[in-house]
Amino acid sequence: MWRTRAAAACVICRSLANSSYGIKRKSPLQNLHLVSRSIHHPYYPSSKFQRPPLRISIQLFSSLNRLPLRKTKLLDVKYGYQSHRNFWLARLASRLLKLRYLVLGSAVGGGYTAKKTYDQWKDMMPDLDEYKWIVPDFIWELDEHIDFEKLIKALPDADDLAKLLPDFDKIGESFTSLKGFFSPGSPGETAFRATDQGYDNDKQYKKVSDKEKIDQLQEELLRTQLKYQRMLERLEKENKELRKLVLQRDDKGIHQRKLKKSLIDMYSEVLDILSDYDASYNTQDHLPRVVVVGDQSAGKTSVLEMIAQARIFPRGSGEMMTRSPVKVTLSEGPHHVALFKDSSREFDLTKEEDLAALRNEIEIRMRNSVKEGCTVSTETISLSVKGPGLQRMVLVDLPGVISTVTSGMAPDTKETIFSISKAYMQNPNAIILCIQDGSVDAERSIVTDLVSQMDPHGKRTIFVLTKVDLAEKNVASPSRIQQIIEGKLFPMKALGYFAVVTGKGNSSESIESIKEYEEEFFQNSKLLKTCMLKAHQVTTKNLSLAVSDCFWKMVRESVEQQADAFKATRFNLETEWKNNYPRLRELDRNELFEKAKNEILDEVISLTQVTPKHWEEILQKTLWERVSTHVIENIYLPAAQTMNSGTFNTTVDIKLKQWTDKQLPNKAVEVAWETLQEEFSRFMTEQKGKEHDDIFDKLKQAVKEESIKRHKWNERAEDSLRVIQHNALEDRSISDKQQWDAAIHFMEETLQSRLKDTESVIEDMVGPDWKKRWLYWIGRTKEQNVRNETKNELEKLIKCNEEHAAYLANDEVTTVRKNLEARGITVDPCLIKDTWHQIYRRYFLKTALNHCNLCRRGFYYYQRHFVDSELECNDIVLFWRIQRMLAITANTLRQQLTNTEVRRLEKNVKEVLEDFAEDNEKKVKLLTGKRVQLAEDLKKVREIQEKLEAFIEALHQEK
Repeated sequence: MWRTRAAAACVICRSLANSSYGIKRKSPLQNLHLVSRSIHHPYYPSSKFQRPPLRISIQLFSSLNRLPLRKTKLLDVKYGYQSHRNFWLARLASRLLKLRYLVLGSAVGGGYTAKKTYDQWKDMMPDLDEYKWIVPDFIWELDEHIDFEKLIKALPDADDLAKLLPDFDKIGESFTSLKGFFSPGSPGETAFRATDQGYDNDKQYKKVSDKEKIDQLQEELLRTQLKYQRMLERLEKENKELRKLVLQRDDKGIHQRKLKKSLIDMYSEVLDILSDYDASYNTQDHLPRVVVVGDQSAGKTSVLEMIAQARIFPRGSGEMMTRSPVKVTLSEGPHHVALFKDSSREFDLTKEEDLAALRNEIEIRMRNSVKEGCTVSTETISLSVKGPGLQRMVLVDLPGVISTVTSGMAPDTKETIFSISKAYMQNPNAIILCIQDGSVDAERSIVTDLVSQMDPHGKRTIFVLTKVDLAEKNVASPSRIQQIIEGKLFPMKALGYFAVVTGKGNSSESIESIKEYEEEFFQNSKLLKTCMLKAHQVTTKNLSLAVSDCFWKMVRESVEQQADAFKATRFNLETEWKNNYPRLRELDRNELFEKAKNEILDEVISLTQVTPKHWEEILQKTLWERVSTHVIENIYLPAAQTMNSGTFNTTVDIKLKQWTDKQLPNKAVEVAWETLQEEFSRFMTEQKGKEHDDIFDKLKQAVKEESIKRHKWNERAEDSLRVIQHNALEDRSISDKQQWDAAIHFMEETLQSRLKDTESVIEDMVGPDWKKRWLYWIGRTKEQNVRNETKNELEKLIKCNEEHAAYLANDEVTTVRKNLEARGITVDPCLIKDTWHQIYRRYFLKTALNHCNLCRRGFYYYQRHFVDSELECNDIVLFWRIQRMLAITANTLRQQLTNTEVRRLEKNVKEVLEDFAEDNEKKVKLLTGKRVQLAEDLKKVREIQEKLEAFIEALHQEK
């Protein structure tokens, strides 16, 4: 242990001996005093212990070594044991003890005095804890990026520092010479006395007037203020450049770790969500933001651009340019850029091309937000601006207040602007930045009355007077500007008053040139020289600092209260959901839309699972229902009136060819498209038991209608179908008895259906028969009696001539009419013809059905082409041709459906769903109800509360 301490002491002595702290003398280890050598180097060879002169060691190594050293007589010491000097050693020891107490007392007293002085200074210093948020985050994280241990190792050691210290011997000689100079009777004393005499003689100078003294003091004060202002700006500029370098360096490594959002960006996100939140539960948005209001052309936009340090807003000479609220979030960053909330494109604000593109984009967004027939819009445009040296805050630029609605504006423009301004200013935590044009008469201002109504005590209003340079030139009395600044000309009160200059009126001026002009103006302005304005009340720089301080102060005071309000709202909404929908998940509108989208796509895919047989049956049945009337009325009945089979077949072929060329393919495609719609609608509206959710019904109906509206059948389908149908109808060959019987069955079903319809029509014409009249006590009308008598006469006519033509001759109509008149019944000839059409139709259909029964055994004769046979079954062949055409057409249409049209319909449905997904208004319209609205409010309130809590936590960490 003793050797370790001795070795350490050895190192200390060597360093002191080598450096000697400025004392020029050689002191090798052998020349050290015996006290040091004997204590620190007991192993050093010495014959006997000798006490060195302690006075020399005290002078060399005490804190008093800066005083001039005097030569001592004790240096000439002969080493060795001296027994005859014991008395001298005792006296020296007693003095040394006294000196020890003096040094100890001085150290204790000095330490106490130093501590007391330090406490006094500490009490005098202001508490800077509240301003820690001004220091950016990267300062507290420097230890992560800078290795301080390497810096400490790189510093020079004590020996190198000792070489750099001054020579205290020369300094001591200089103090000695100065002491002699100031001693009594010295030349220095004589010189000072001469100076005092000259001072007494100069007291007879000419007295200066009080006014000149005041002017001199004001000039000196102004110069001092400007001097420190320039120093402050220079330091801020250097700080800005250093911060930019640090941020750029930090930005390079930002990809290596997760990006941490800045405090102002987190706050801006909360405001964006709140702007979309519908306050259905009276939870109003009371979070602070800086609301910029002013008369039109008062310079609001110019002030905002000076704060943002970029010409970012569209400009116009006297024209209203701000047509909707623009929320600008200012934050600090390494690059001066701007970007919109809903876009990833960054605009470089240092490039004129990007600035022009940004101004154009803002103007386009404003015009798109304005509805037809309106001039301004309530929709907010969110813009974020980042750059080095920008003050962190959120500003909202509102349309300028107008006094008169000019041509081209909507009639309600003035009231709309007032309502927008009031909506933003009625927020009790909003900071109102009231912009007043200093170049016009204060009495013409409109906005000051509006601001005084919203904030009568001026606790959150900052008044800004723009165009002060023009005001100073035009106003005869500068004191009027002072009265405006101090708010004496307005009933409005404000938290602070500022005067700024935002340029010379040239839109092409840069921000730097405007700053230089503003600084130059206030340096030479009488407003500062005459103390009408204070230095902290001028320039946009001071305004920006003041607004930012006020903004963050308001944020800290109100954000926790808002978080508590949203927490209570969240509890109320969750309780309501649990009571009303205990077994349902909380799906908002977007989540419900995604669920409905999946269900609709599944239902569209179900179309591909329909069997070919089902498709062909539906298509064949529906197509025959559409064309049966045309076949019976326009083809079969006219052909049946012919006298022989040749004429019958010729008529049928001509009629079928005309029908195939003009109507049949188009009618078949219509049937197929309607069948696809019906099947799609069936799958969309089909109830699925407990899984069915009626909240999707409106959306599914809208998707179905829009998809069907967009879907168009393949245009080339009709051409190919026409060829297939024409070939099918020309084939008359029936290959077997089964096909023959199927044709007869098809014909009988058709004729029976027509006969049934005809019987129903005749019953409506003539009224109920005697059975229904007796059973149901129903009578005939007068017209029905007339038609009944006419029917009886016409039936007699058919019985007399069973081969009667389909139409009555004129003499036959006259005969029937006269027979009825003979019985006292007056009948119109048109009524006779109309009744005849139905009577003959029934007779013809009954005759045709009887002919079908006869032709059941006619397949043998058909194979022999009805040679040597009185039976002719050409109508059976006609119906077989029709039936085969229907089957082939249904098969062709089914192939087109399954191979092409179902997939095209599915594609259309997907496109419709994608369009609906991007259209929020459409989703709000189609997905409605208390359940949807409650889920929407609950989601937004949760999101707001979570973001507010994260923001509050980050705010506390920054403190």
